[in-house]
Amino acid sequence: MPDTIYRNAILFDGTGSTPVISDVAVSGGRISAIGPALEVEGEAKEVDCTGLWLMPGLLDIHTHLDLELELSPELPEVVRHGTTTVVIGNCSIGVTYGNQRRDGEDPIVDCFARVENMPKPVLAKVANTCTWSDSQGYLDHLGELALGANVVPLVPHSMLRIEVMGLQQSISRSPTRRERGRMELLLDAAMAQGYAGFSTDALPFHFLANDPHKKRKIPTQYASYRELRQLTGVVRRYGRVWQATPPKDDIIEAMRAFLLTSGRLFGRPLKTTVLAAIDLQTNRMAVRLCLMLSAILNSRLLEGIFRFQVLSGTFRVWSDGAINPLADEIPELCALNELELDDREGRARIMDDPQWIAAFRRMWMQGKTGWSLARLRRLLRQEETVLTRNLADMTVAECPLPQWNGENLQAPYDRLRRWQKSHGRRGAYDATEAAFFATFPNPVGDDASFLLHLLRQWDTNLRWETTFANRNPATLASLLFNPQTLPGFNDSGAHLANIGFYDGNLRFLKIAQQAGGMDTVANAVHRLTGLPAAFFNLNTGTIKVGAQADLCTIDPLALHAWEPEETYAFVHRAQFGCRQVINRPTGVVRHVMVGGKMAWTGTDYAPSFGQEALGRVMRAKDHPLERAYSPPAPHTPGNGPQQ
Repeated sequence: MPDTIYRNAILFDGTGSTPVISDVAVSGGRISAIGPALEVEGEAKEVDCTGLWLMPGLLDIHTHLDLELELSPELPEVVRHGTTTVVIGNCSIGVTYGNQRRDGEDPIVDCFARVENMPKPVLAKVANTCTWSDSQGYLDHLGELALGANVVPLVPHSMLRIEVMGLQQSISRSPTRRERGRMELLLDAAMAQGYAGFSTDALPFHFLANDPHKKRKIPTQYASYRELRQLTGVVRRYGRVWQATPPKDDIIEAMRAFLLTSGRLFGRPLKTTVLAAIDLQTNRMAVRLCLMLSAILNSRLLEGIFRFQVLSGTFRVWSDGAINPLADEIPELCALNELELDDREGRARIMDDPQWIAAFRRMWMQGKTGWSLARLRRLLRQEETVLTRNLADMTVAECPLPQWNGENLQAPYDRLRRWQKSHGRRGAYDATEAAFFATFPNPVGDDASFLLHLLRQWDTNLRWETTFANRNPATLASLLFNPQTLPGFNDSGAHLANIGFYDGNLRFLKIAQQAGGMDTVANAVHRLTGLPAAFFNLNTGTIKVGAQADLCTIDPLALHAWEPEETYAFVHRAQFGCRQVINRPTGVVRHVMVGGKMAWTGTDYAPSFGQEALGRVMRAKDHPLERAYSPPAPHTPGNGPQQ
C-alpha cells in the first residue's frame, strides 16, 4: 500500500525521455508504481501535481558541505532548492580522517579557512566534533547524523597526505616510497568501503591559513606526477571517479596530468571530472581551451572519460574590501588575505608600504594604458588573471556612504574627478560625499589611486560584488548542454559570505525552459540527475519502480517568473555565527522528498526535517551495501510480471 502518491504530474524520469502525464506511488521509501490514474487500496497521502514538473531529486556534484554536516546535517539550503544528493570531499580537502590534530597542527582550519573562505572559529568548532580517525569511522559517523540529503563522500588527497606525513612534512618534502605505499593502502581501503572517488587540487591560489604555513599551498599541490599516477591507479582499478582542478597557468602540466584518464595509455579509462569550464570575463579563450582539451581526451585515440564541470549561473562574487575567494591569485592581494579578517591594522601597514603600493599600482594598471602585449591581451579578453580590474564591474553592496549602494565604483570615481576639477563646486552627490572626497589625493589621478584610497579608508567596510564569469547567456547555455561537460557544480557550503550558488540547478532548468520545448527541459533534467548519477556510479537520479524515492516537484510558472539575479540576500546563520549569501526563489520548488519522506512542502520544511535521517550515506552502487538500494533489473520475457 503506498504511503504517498503524486497525481497528474508532468513526469521527467531522469533518462532524458519526453515527459508524460503520470502518477507515481511511493511505498516504504521506494517508488512502487508509475502510470496514469493509478488505483491504490487504503489511505495514502496524495500530492496534486497538476501542472507541475515531477523529477528525480537533483544532484550537486561539487560541494564543501563536509563542515555544515557537522553543524546542520539537515542541509536546509540544499534541500529547499530541490537537491537531494550532494558530493563532498572535493578539491582535496575534507574531514575523512577526523581532525588530524597532531603536534600542534590543526589541518581542518589550515586547509579550509582560505581555500573555502570559512570563519576560523566555525572551523575549530567543527574540528572539535571530528573524533574519528579513519575513513570507515567517518562513514559510520555520517550514518549517525539526521541527514537531510544523501551524502556521497570522496577521499580528499590533502587530508590523505596529512594522515600519512603530517601537515608540516606534507608541504615541505616528498613522501618516501613507504609513505606513498601507505597512502595507496589507505585509499584502497576507502574504495573498498564504498567511497565514490578521490579528489585533488592544483589551482595556484589555494593557500593554507595558519602560521607558519600562510605562504604555503595545500598539501595536494606538492604531489609529484608519480604520486598522482600511483593513487589514481587505485581509483581506476575500482572504476571510481577522480575529481580534480587544473594548474590553470600551466597547460602542459595540465595535459600531462589529465592524460591519466586515457584508457588507451593505461589499459582502462579513469573517470575524471574537472573544475571548471566557465566563460571568464577576462579570458574568453579559457572555456574554448577547456572544451578542446576535453574533446581530445575523450577521443577514440585516447579513450578517456573526462568531463569539465559547469556552474549553472553567473559567477557572482561578493568581496569584503580586497578579500574575496579569488584574491590569493594576485600576490599583492594575497598579502592582505594572509592576515586575519579582523586585522585591520595589519592590512593598513601593508597598504602604507611604498613598495607594496608600487606593486599594487603595476598590477592594477597593467594593460590599461599605452600599447603593449598586456594591453593587446586585455583588449582581446585574453588576460591571465580572473580579476577584471574594472571599476564599472564592481557594484557596491555596502559601505559607509549609503548613497553608493547599488552603484558601480566607476560612478563615484567620475564624480570625484568632476568635484576636484571644479574645485568642489560640482560633482559631489551631497555634503557627506563632498566631505569624503576631500580626503582623497588631489588630483586623484587614476583608478588605482582611487581604489587604494577606498581600501585604506574603509577596508572590509567596503563590500562590493562583481560577476567574473558566465555573463553571456548564450555561451552559458551552450556550455550546460555540451556533451563534454557535467552541470551541477555549485560549490555549496563554501565561501559563505562571498558566493551563493545553491540555486544553480534551478537556474539550469530555467535556461532550458527559456530555450523552449519539453524535450530540452527533459535533457536538462537528465543532465542534473541521471547523467551525474551514472558518472559517479550512484543509486539515484532516475524515477523507476524499485528506486529510492528521491523526488522534487517544480512549478514551471514560478520558474518562468523567477529573476535569479534579483533574489540574492544576506542572512545570519546561527550555526555558522556569520552572514551567508543565499538565493531562495519563491514558489519554484513545491515538494522535495528524500528517501520516501517529505522534506520540503513549498513554504516550509516538513516536521520531521532535521529530527530524523531522511538522506543516507550513498556509496558507489557496486558496493555490497548498495545492493539493497538497487532497483530490480528491467523485465525480460520469462522473469514474470513487473508493475
